Amino acid sequence: MTQVPAQSGPDVRRWLVTGATRGIGHAVASLAASRGDRVCIVGRDPGIAGIAAAMDGDVIGIAADVTNPDDVRRLAGEIEARWGGLDVLVNNAGLHRGGGLERISDDDWEATLATNLSGPMRMIRALVGLMPEGSSVVNVGAVVGFRGFPGDSCYGASKAGLTGLTRVLAVELARRQIRVNMVVPGFVQTEMTATISERARDAIIARIPLQRMGTADEMADVCWWVAGSKYMTGSVVFTDGGLMCNL
Repeated sequence: MTQVPAQSGPDVRRWLVTGATRGIGHAVASLAASRGDRVCIVGRDPGIAGIAAAMDGDVIGIAADVTNPDDVRRLAGEIEARWGGLDVLVNNAGLHRGGGLERISDDDWEATLATNLSGPMRMIRALVGLMPEGSSVVNVGAVVGFRGFPGDSCYGASKAGLTGLTRVLAVELARRQIRVNMVVPGFVQTEMTATISERARDAIIARIPLQRMGTADEMADVCWWVAGSKYMTGSVVFTDGGLMCNL
């Protein structure tokens, strides 16, 4: 196995966070940078370098699409050239295409799976060779991957598949001492949920024992903790205000 250079300091980790221009990904990247780690934010926004420059801490931004194999290979090459290795990979980039079974197009299905399932697989495969012992992969899942919600066949299938991928790779990569876990946000205040009607929002909140939506910062706290938990691998960590207990 190729020897990967260790991180640049005893307490400094090198993070790569996909889907990090906003929402949960941006919150995770901001938290890691605020605690002194080096962070690379990744997204399709061509202005991502400017977004990174506006953040506090040691943050770089690289424009890349996780569904594009050439982009992913280029991204891995840039990380190797800049840092020589990677300690934490957070697969957060996500796409939601809703609609009932008869309404969802083949394009919607393929695009959702390409982003939410094939994307993380492609990222892990491209970057794992740069990750030393003790590194961590955090996949961001969704409650709909565990419970059926009408109109969410694409999103639910992709996130359920990501759960299976997480558990399989946790076993495969354990021999390299690389941990793979999943954080499952519940109903969180993001741009994705902002389009939901007030009636639908109220109905979901009524099912949450804590009686409120979560925040991106609260999800980031859990991703930070999971990334650093040295004896945790193959775990699925629900961060949903108790929603899964009440469905």
